[in-house]
Amino acid sequence: MMTSLVASIPSPSFNSIDLGPLSLNIYGLMIALGVVAAVALMGRRFVDRGVGTTDDASSIAIWAVIAGVIGARLYHVATDWERFENNYQNIPKLWEGGLGIPGGLLFGIPVGLYLAREKGVGIAAAATCAAPAIPLAQAIGRLGNYFNQELYGRATDLPWALEIDADHLVRNPATGEFFELGTTFHPTFLYELLWSLGIVAVLLFIDRRRANGERPPANGSLMGLYLAGYGLGRFWVEGLRVDPADEIGPFRWNQWVALAGIVGGLALWAALRNRPAAERPAADDDPLDDDRHEQLDLSDVVSVPADSDADDSASTTDD
Repeated sequence: MMTSLVASIPSPSFNSIDLGPLSLNIYGLMIALGVVAAVALMGRRFVDRGVGTTDDASSIAIWAVIAGVIGARLYHVATDWERFENNYQNIPKLWEGGLGIPGGLLFGIPVGLYLAREKGVGIAAAATCAAPAIPLAQAIGRLGNYFNQELYGRATDLPWALEIDADHLVRNPATGEFFELGTTFHPTFLYELLWSLGIVAVLLFIDRRRANGERPPANGSLMGLYLAGYGLGRFWVEGLRVDPADEIGPFRWNQWVALAGIVGGLALWAALRNRPAAERPAADDDPLDDDRHEQLDLSDVVSVPADSDADDSASTTDD
């Protein structure tokens, strides 16, 4: 048994805020704040890179987020079916936690791709603008896991270990018995939060070459780096977790998904990195026309049906 330390992170004493007759769930609040921050960053990058307006970014992001939340919930339900097979009424209860990021990406990316193409923004350019915004939303959203006291890691006595109250303790995979009250755990929510912020910083640093007059990254390549970076961090964090999960061979299911993200992300980055980069449009040019002229066609990587009157639009990946 590992006893609670003075220096440990305390478990939260609440997970909702009462506003008169209403109760605001903090898990949902963190997700909403993450979306707002991500849309703001994406919109700023749309304008800064001259590929569209903040309204373009918002309209793309809103529908991509809705699709992403649906996909994330379905992924969670599918990978934790035993919890829901006799409790169908719990499937819509997002406020109780349970959103699988891989499912969110799987549903959100195609919607983002489609809308970016429809608006003439260009899939590759939109992917580049969205790449650092997605992990920003994930980082903020992970705070919701803290308030829900869920998805924590193995028992540990490290100074930053996380306390969990009796109502949220899970079974020890090694013994099959519930962990004892007072046991402290790896704060995997914090690890993934910091890792995601690190991805944001790295992607923005790489993109700064544009402002410094160096050769900027090719449009779309940042999305590949995001997928690989997130997959790497998720593989590590997932290996620390003790919540029940299906295992295939030596790894948990989500670790295999993370490995697929690493391979796919690196493949996307490698396919695009040596292509000509789309430069920032001149100040007196029409940014949308300029972007359509210079953005990359990534149809070699992802094929998206095009409108007959949009044959000068680019094709690739985005979220």
